[in-house]
Amino acid sequence: MGIPFKPQKVKLFFGFISKDEDLFLEIERILSKKFGPIDFTSKIIPFDYTGYYHDELGDGLKRKFISVKRLIAPEKLADIKLLTNKIENKFSFHKKRRINIDPGYVSGGKLVLATTKDYGHRVYLGKGIFAEVTLFYQDGTFNPWPWTYPDYKTKDYIEIFNHLFKTYIGKLRKGND
Repeated sequence: MGIPFKPQKVKLFFGFISKDEDLFLEIERILSKKFGPIDFTSKIIPFDYTGYYHDELGDGLKRKFISVKRLIAPEKLADIKLLTNKIENKFSFHKKRRINIDPGYVSGGKLVLATTKDYGHRVYLGKGIFAEVTLFYQDGTFNPWPWTYPDYKTKDYIEIFNHLFKTYIGKLRKGND
């Protein structure tokens, strides 16, 4: 019989999709007030991997990632997703989102994203939120699963998440959380 234990804290990050770069900065300010200082900001990456968001968010979409310095308990992910949904709604115009905010975390062996959509490879967290292990860490880098979103398989994204992983592991080694 296994003995239940409290898991290590994890590194929280957020992915943004929007055509409005100024909105990225406004959302970053809101999230840093809630979760503490931002310790990583990616470059802005063109988001042209899917047309899924075009009807709602428009054309010329861009992606950006940020992470926060403070580590979180992994069980907080569902509440964080509910908060980001509220923020998306606050900035909506004519019942259409202007930004998509995807919270997730990096831990010792995986990258997890929160979603409101169920699927065979997703686990229910509660409150209408599911978790997906989008990437796994092996042989010094993140690797995709068959269900991993196409953009999360790219070199640019993998480099970002490898950086977050190294920051996370360094923080654990120093005993900072």
